[in-house]
Amino acid sequence: MDLIETAARWTAAWHARDAAAIADAVAEFADPDTPEPVSGADLVAHVEAVLTRFPDLVLDFAPAADAGDTAVLTWTLAATHRAHYLGIPGTGGAAAVVGADVLTVVDGAVRVRRHFDRVALASSLGHTARFLLDHDEVQEYGISARTTVGRTDYPRVLAFTYLDFREEVEGADVDLLSTEVVKSLRASKGFLGVGTFEIGNRKYTISAFDRPESVRAVHARPHQRSLRKFFRGGLCTGAYTSVWVLERESLHLRCPDCEEVVDAGAGRTCACGTTPTPDPLF
Repeated sequence: MDLIETAARWTAAWHARDAAAIADAVAEFADPDTPEPVSGADLVAHVEAVLTRFPDLVLDFAPAADAGDTAVLTWTLAATHRAHYLGIPGTGGAAAVVGADVLTVVDGAVRVRRHFDRVALASSLGHTARFLLDHDEVQEYGISARTTVGRTDYPRVLAFTYLDFREEVEGADVDLLSTEVVKSLRASKGFLGVGTFEIGNRKYTISAFDRPESVRAVHARPHQRSLRKFFRGGLCTGAYTSVWVLERESLHLRCPDCEEVVDAGAGRTCACGTTPTPDPLF
């Protein structure tokens, strides 16, 4: 078995982005995205999934380092991110990462183990990794986000919704739709901000408005498109929507100078004459 010749076929197949040629070049392949080694048709499917996410993928291979029954190919990846990966919807951003392919001969057949840092790849797309427990004996954990318009008004009405999604790809579709809805809300006068959070297979949204009439802003075209996706397009398995009107509130802030806590909601001042100003709710 000429391992260097196989390495040359392997790199040429990746340069051509030819899934069938990649699968023909080696007996078995594994990388951080494969739960177990794949070969044949499964390897073709895996490579096609990679090329769907990164259709213009370029792997710049260094010359192979030959150690008899083992060869190592280091590489740099450059690609445009076009489809869901690691919970990240297709961003159109430039992905970059370095890695290495280790080729070994086992029972006369070449096996490849690809090594790269998925966290570094996500970071190249502007995403920061956070490591969370799925759950413990008391709580489930998730991720959250917020959008603010910078207004310090406190809301008189909240819209609370959630959507149940089946899998990460569907969850990413929900995120894209939600982004468009929030963009449309930011253009409305009565919108104060939105907080979103995801736990398990459920995505929650809390949107704040200055008065009940302002909630009509959610009926803009992006929201109508989301409704059609749910009722006619098969998106998600369940949805909850509600509107909550303020019954009572209080706002107490600590003076940054004298440390006295004052009733800022009632416009009170502290002993040193300062009226603490609130930050936006979101």
